[in-house]
Parts: sequence; structure tokens; C-alpha cells
Amino acid sequence: MSEQTSDSRMVIKIAHLYPTLMCVAADRGNLFSIEKRSKWRGISVEVDPVYVKQTPDFTQYDMILFHGGADREMEIASKDIQEKAPSLREAAEAGTTFLAVCAGYQLLGHSYKSVHGPELKGAGVLDLHTEGDPERFMTHMALECDLGSLGKQILVGYENHSGRTYLGPKAKPLGKVVSGWGNNGKDGFEGANYNNVYGTYLHGPLLPKNPWFTDFLIMKALERRYGKVDLAPLSDETELAAHAAAYKLAMEFKGTVSAIEATGWRR
Repeated sequence: MSEQTSDSRMVIKIAHLYPTLMCVAADRGNLFSIEKRSKWRGISVEVDPVYVKQTPDFTQYDMILFHGGADREMEIASKDIQEKAPSLREAAEAGTTFLAVCAGYQLLGHSYKSVHGPELKGAGVLDLHTEGDPERFMTHMALECDLGSLGKQILVGYENHSGRTYLGPKAKPLGKVVSGWGNNGKDGFEGANYNNVYGTYLHGPLLPKNPWFTDFLIMKALERRYGKVDLAPLSDETELAAHAAAYKLAMEFKGTVSAIEATGWRR
């Protein structure tokens, strides 16, 4: 954590999809993390909340955030996002950076079919579909990511989902599961990536305890407008301590469907 600031004259324009409708498991902390780490470097952040029945030109944004929600909220978002879908797909093809978490991740795909509810149509930004399952994955998680120039990095968080997500040929996994269940508990992968679109099941919120990934998203967002950018380093003792603690929990609960059921005081 750092309070160093300078005026870089750079701006990140963010569209925050359904900020009140789709906002569970502290996912809003992802936005706070991006804002703080940008501010400490003198980078301005402009955030536009995008609600139901609003359809902006998403190609005008550098980053789009789309977080989690319950099935009822997903039904509302699924109906509304069909109007937004063409512009979202255009933004993805134009290199806009996306971070989608859990339900947001599922709704960027082609479809989501819960165990008891109707099949929900997604935006088709990511080549994937999701099917519901009676058993819920709820555990601390770690995955190994290889996002090019950064080399291999560990992403940590908490997964809480009953959906089983299956990637099509136009999407690649965000990472390989080290501990946890990931997309479907079978293929050993978690999340999805296409162009600068990144989807994941990791809550927590994700970004505060993964400063390397936060900075990666900031750089991707800036590069579209300004070209190659080198971010000034920050003092990350607090963030790295949180990362280490989350990784330790993931390894302690490795192999359990639910970290809650595996906790000693519940036995």
C-alpha cells in the first residue's frame, strides 16, 4: 500500500456494469483497488455506472467491470444485456479490457442454465457456456496464470458457485488450478481469456490481494489509449501479506468441496 502520487496526465475510463444489481461477495473492492493503485501513480480514473436500460458505446471505455449476483439478479441482467451485447462484443474485439467475476463471467458467455431455473442467454463475448449443478463449490482457491511477459504468477481468491463452465475453442483458461475446483471441477482449469477479456470465479474481492493482476489490468487498459506503459512500482507489503494468507488457506483446504464444511470448529 502506498500514498505516493504524481500527475501522469493519463486517464482510465471504466464502465461498471450493473453496480447495484450485480454486487455480491465484496466484488466492488475490485473497482476500489484499481482506483487506488491508479491514483497512487497519478493516473485519473473515471467511472460510469451502467444500469438496466442504459446502452452506451462500450468501445469508448478502456475497462469494463462486471461482477457477481444471485440467480434472480442474473435473470434481470440476462434480459437487459441482450441490448448491450453487440456493443460489448465490439469493445472486446477492439481491445477493451474486461474483468468479469462469477455471474458476470457466466453472462459474458453464450448461456447459463441453472438447476431449477430457465436457461439465460449471455452476451456471447466469451466462447463458453455454463450448466448448474446441485453441488456448490465453496473454497479458498489458487491458480497458476501465464499471461505472457509477466511469466507464471499465482492468483488467489475464494470460489463460490454451483455453475460448471465449459470453454469453447475461441477461449482459453485464465489459469491452471493449484487448489480448488475452477470452471467445472474436471478439467483442472479456471476462468477464461479472450483478447483482453478476463473472466473468473474468484471473489474475495479478487484484486486487493492480487496486486500483480490489478497492475496488469491497469496496464492493458492504458495501452489501448497511450501505447506501451511502464507503471511506477508501489510498496505492496500489505497486499502481498494478504496474498500469502489467501494462498496458505487455499493449500490448507485443498481437496475440499467446501471450506466451511472442512473447518475444524464445525466438526
